[in-house]
Amino acid sequence: MKLKLDLHDIYNKGGEIDKALRGIIQEALQKKATEVEIIPGKGSGQLKKKVLRFLDQKEIKALYHRIDKDAKNHGRLFVYFRYK
Repeated sequence: MKLKLDLHDIYNKGGEIDKALRGIIQEALQKKATEVEIIPGKGSGQLKKKVLRFLDQKEIKALYHRIDKDAKNHGRLFVYFRYK
């Protein structure tokens, strides 16, 4: 199962971005999704950096397996989950 989060609509609302990211991570864990696609968009790269900082937090990092940046589209990130 693959989930998708598009951050275009809330790019300038810091609190809502964190809330949306936490929500999609929790949803992925509940549904045992193997992949979450996060779309911060291309822009200046500030939103992507914010997303990466969020994902790099110790308590969040423990929840997923790895992150990939899309080589062809720098406005997308993939977060992969592994379940036992």
